[in-house]
Amino acid sequence: MFSRSVRAVSGRVLANAVRPTVMPAARQIAPAVAVVAKRSYHEKVLDHYSRPRNVGTLDKKDQSVGEGLVGAPACGDVMRLHIKVDPETGVISDVKFKTFGCGSAIASSSYVTELVRGMTLEQASKVKNTEIAKELCLPPVKLHCSMLAEDAIKAAIKDYRTKNPHAMPTNLAGTGAKFETAQAA
Repeated sequence: MFSRSVRAVSGRVLANAVRPTVMPAARQIAPAVAVVAKRSYHEKVLDHYSRPRNVGTLDKKDQSVGEGLVGAPACGDVMRLHIKVDPETGVISDVKFKTFGCGSAIASSSYVTELVRGMTLEQASKVKNTEIAKELCLPPVKLHCSMLAEDAIKAAIKDYRTKNPHAMPTNLAGTGAKFETAQAA
């Protein structure tokens, strides 16, 4: 008795599984219209994200190395940038970074390492986030990543200057213009 009922039940299940079900037109649900909004990174961002340049660290105890560690609390991106400066010329000879963050943050870090290598400290201190964002074609919502890269290079230069007070100071804020004083006659 039990085996016949199992066969009967399984036969009905199989019959229902094989037979296509057709719902009346009134009961059919129209598929949701999906608006596909394509949001993708620019190919330059993808290139620096998938093949980042100059990843790593330098010995921060070395006198010729400056370290910049910056972060964005809003998104959780953290960027560490090391620069090695030739003390004779003041030129950045090596740059390394480690970044924990989104693709735009990693790409910004990677790009800025390529950008500042071979620059003097004065030139590197003038790098602006707009230059980084423009090169990587960052959307407005990702501009904070280029700001982090700018802050990281400035923090690394400041750390280098702290270790080497004899090195010529750089005007990081852009307000170092000297005013002429009036001479009393």
